[in-house]
Amino acid sequence: MEKFQESMYKLIVETSTKLPKDVRRAIAKAKMRENAGTRAAMSLATIVQNIQMADENVSPICQDTGLPTFKIKVPVGVNQMEMKEAIRRAIAEATKDGKLRPNSVDSLTGENSGDNLGIGLPVVKFEQWEKDYIDVRLILKGGGCENKNIQYSLPCELEGLGRAGRDLDGIRKCILHAVYQAQGQGCSAGFIGVGIGGDRSAGYDLAKEQLFRSVDDVNPNEDLRKLEEYIMEAANKLGIGTMGFGGETTLLGCKIGVMHRIPASFFVSVAYNCWAFRRLGVKVNPETGDIQEWLYQEGDDVDFAKELEKVAQSVQTEGREIVLEAPLTEEQVRNLKVGDVVRINGMMYTGRDAIHKHLMDHDAPVDLNGQIIYHCGPVMLKDENGKWHVKAAGPTTSIREEPYQGDIMKKFGIRAVIGKGGMGAKTLAALKEHGGVYLNAIGGAAQYYADCIQSVEGVDFLEFGIPEAMWHLRVKDFTAVVTMDSHGNSLHEDVEKSSLEKLAQFKERVF
Repeated sequence: MEKFQESMYKLIVETSTKLPKDVRRAIAKAKMRENAGTRAAMSLATIVQNIQMADENVSPICQDTGLPTFKIKVPVGVNQMEMKEAIRRAIAEATKDGKLRPNSVDSLTGENSGDNLGIGLPVVKFEQWEKDYIDVRLILKGGGCENKNIQYSLPCELEGLGRAGRDLDGIRKCILHAVYQAQGQGCSAGFIGVGIGGDRSAGYDLAKEQLFRSVDDVNPNEDLRKLEEYIMEAANKLGIGTMGFGGETTLLGCKIGVMHRIPASFFVSVAYNCWAFRRLGVKVNPETGDIQEWLYQEGDDVDFAKELEKVAQSVQTEGREIVLEAPLTEEQVRNLKVGDVVRINGMMYTGRDAIHKHLMDHDAPVDLNGQIIYHCGPVMLKDENGKWHVKAAGPTTSIREEPYQGDIMKKFGIRAVIGKGGMGAKTLAALKEHGGVYLNAIGGAAQYYADCIQSVEGVDFLEFGIPEAMWHLRVKDFTAVVTMDSHGNSLHEDVEKSSLEKLAQFKERVF
């Protein structure tokens, strides 16, 4: 078990820090499809740079290392209880080493365990088989894309698509709607796994199971093969694009599975996964615990180091480029318009769900007038001298803070908010009234943004846990795109409206 624990640690680290070959090829193809000089091209160039940096630093690709889910097939006679304990020890070790963010939170108290262990965590699912080796698959699926999972009960009415019946065409409509509703909040361009049938829980399990398939495999079911191909073509005509900025690629992969159901229920379950598709697998010798073979390694690899030589051609966008020095004035903010690219120098302060809830009824620990709030839950490590270091620091999904954001900006004089996926009408109205701006960073680009952070100047509310604490960060050349301005304009609103119009063209029966 000691050797098996070591093998599981290697699997966890590799999954968190290095994308598999099939995913890298899909991202490279998407980058080639985009037109140079667009926001989508800039986003994909940043993503490519981030992947390469994660490779070199052996650090998390995305700061949200998700909820570790293991699917394990074992020969008869293998002690599954001992294996599960070895996996738990490997998870705790990887968390301590900064390869995973501490993500296990008590649902009743809100307390973070600090080691990614807790009731039911990590998720480990065993299955016996007749082969003579252990097959271990791991997926790290972050909260941003997990929150965009969706389940449909047929028949139903779908926005833009009308009625979806209990047939293949109704299933088609549900899958397209699932892609549409995710917009940029799930860090598009993404991958989806679809489960048809079962009950509610089995349907979601089946959907997530599809994410363990290779991006390049071919569905043995002819009807589902045709549906997968159709969805890929149709979804990429919606114009949602990378980060929801618009563009040619909205979906990077679609895998569909089916199971029987009872007559009264017909569920279509969709598991959405971001571009940072972190899933790997290994074959393990049950006698020694050694890794015999790494899975998902078939086909050509992509040399992103060479791709980086082309990045300079992609980073110039159609918007203005403006350098901002924090703290910001209302005049500076009102001069910004949707589409502008900003490069920020100075201080910013992280704030997620716990911070926003707290600030509604309490004073801030620092003067936030003119300051920037960053929706981010970083991966942090403390050195032997007690100094904190940022290991990964990309944006989290902002829409969760919609109930609080506008009020907090006005209460404390905050001028800018950075996150991903955009925010809603309440925040947009507050930006216009108060003189604020929403800046969209590139979701998943945790190494790219960690490199922009020069120092950690302090921390408050560490009792909320590392992801939810307020970190005081000094940054240089922190790049983001203005997607909601103080004049009532929202790129997210525009893309959602245009993609809904495009979605309607797929209303007519196909299957």
